[in-house]
This record gives sequence, structure tokens and C-alpha cells, in this order.
Amino acid sequence: MPPKNDRKNNNRTTAGTTAGTTTTRTAGIDRRRRLRREVPSTVGLLADAGDFAAMRDYSSFVFDDHLDYLRHVDGLLRSLAAQGIHTTVALFDPEEYADFCAESGLDPDTAETRTRFTAELAGSGAGLPYGGQPIDELVPLVVDEAVRQATWEYATMLLADAGTCADCGEDIGHASFERAAAALRRLMAGAGPGRHHLVCSVPSQAEQLVAVLHAETGTDPEEPPRIEGREGLDFVTVLAAGLALGGSGGLVLRSTTEDDRDRVHGWRLDRGRLTVLSAAAVFNAYCTDVDTGEPVAPEPGVEYCPGYEVDGPGPHH
Repeated sequence: MPPKNDRKNNNRTTAGTTAGTTTTRTAGIDRRRRLRREVPSTVGLLADAGDFAAMRDYSSFVFDDHLDYLRHVDGLLRSLAAQGIHTTVALFDPEEYADFCAESGLDPDTAETRTRFTAELAGSGAGLPYGGQPIDELVPLVVDEAVRQATWEYATMLLADAGTCADCGEDIGHASFERAAAALRRLMAGAGPGRHHLVCSVPSQAEQLVAVLHAETGTDPEEPPRIEGREGLDFVTVLAAGLALGGSGGLVLRSTTEDDRDRVHGWRLDRGRLTVLSAAAVFNAYCTDVDTGEPVAPEPGVEYCPGYEVDGPGPHH
């Protein structure tokens, strides 16, 4: 048996080693937690009951009630936000998921495969950063973002497929995009100072393309307009697709000025050109129910104005 003093020294050494190990382990856990904050997360959201029902066909999907599922998603998002983790929410489409699994040769009935698909969504550009919204407010925002992304992708495809002009050999999609960008600049210049809401609608063979843009212009004409996010790119792409297709479509600009009186201007897409609408045509468009064709009372405080020239001269394909 070692002397009493040696036993005390051994105990101190053991205690010191244990304390050091515990401190090291705690420091390691803290560093991993800090590192976790550096890693973004993506949550794939089943926004409607039909998509949720489709996922219930997989035995590994544990939820059986859509509202309960949404409550758990809400709790997860709040938990991630509380940890300081940046989270993107993207629409989880069961049909796209099935296609992904078939193309990748993956078993769709596993959480691991769903995770891999969700990771793919993160790179698609259709996600919405979570900002602490309640789930009932978040769901329509995520759906709108998915529609916006799909619209932009389809309009981009139309421009890429437009081909070249038979007369001059110019790339029609590229030329239409440049014309649309110039038209947007003229729209903003003509709108003057204020807050502006623009809507461009273009019917195509597969679907109706709609782009919305919010902008604000100041009193300095040299200062560029302030446009939210990537709305400018989306708007120009959809307008360019309408110009390239050469079919019908429309564009409406509603401006709110300092005196709080709204002005509404309108244009028609016709054979690859933006044609000015008269004040009477703008009034009729705004004051007619699109579903029934019945007249609708005009809004108080709104002035219905003719459009102004925004489509520059030159060849139009």
C-alpha cells in the first residue's frame, strides 16, 4: 500500500485529470455549438394538404395530420432561429421529389433521401429566408416565392428558345431582354417621384406569366429607383418574353405620390411592341370585373391616365 501522502497526490492528479478532461470536453461542445451557427439550414415545407397527403404514402414519413405537421415545422423554425442559425424555407413538391428519386436511383421512402432532396432545393434559388413569421403567414410567402422562381425559369427558357431573326440574324431573346430593360428605365423615368407598383402579364402556351415589381423613385432624376430584391430581373425577363413571343399581354403602372393621389397608366403588348393605352382604355380595364365582365365602381382618389411612350424606336423582332 502506498504511503498516505502518495495516495493524496494520486487523488489530486486523478481529480485534476478528470477536471481537465471535463473542461476540454465542455470547450469542444461549445465550439461545435458555435460552429453549428455557421452552417445554414434548409427546411422543405409541404405547404398544402394535397402535397402532405402525397407524402403520407411513404411509411417513413411520420406525420398524419397536416395542421400538426405545420405546428411542428413552426416550432423547428423558431428553435433554429433561437440558436442563431440562418434558415431558408423552400416548397417541397412531392412530384419533383419522385422525379428526383427516380433520376438519382434513390429510395424515396427514407428520411435521408428527403434530406438530400431538400439540400438540392437550397441551391435552386426558390427558398425564402425565415424571418420569424408565424406559420400561417409563412406558407403563402413560400408558395409565392416558388411561383416567382418557376415563372422566371419558364420566361428564361422562352427567351433562350426564341432563336434568331431571319432578316438580320440577331438573337431575339437577347434583343428582347435589352428592350425590356430599356422600357423599365423609361417607365420609371416617366412615373416621376413616388412609390410605384407595376404588373406585367403575358399569356403563353403553357401558362400565364405574371411579374410584379415594387419601386420607389426620388426627386433626383439621376438617382436610380429603389427596387425590392430581384423583382427588377424577374419583371424584365417576363416583359422580354412577351416582346419575344409577339403575342398579347399587358402592363399596368400604379403610382402613389406625396399628395396620396394614385395614378394608373396602362400599355398593351401587341405583335412584339408595347402600345400605349388611352385613359378610357385604362379606366375600362380597371373598372371591369375580369371574371364576369360586369362594370365595377372606380376607386376614389384614383386618376386613370394614358400610358406614355416607353418602347424605343428601331427594329422589333
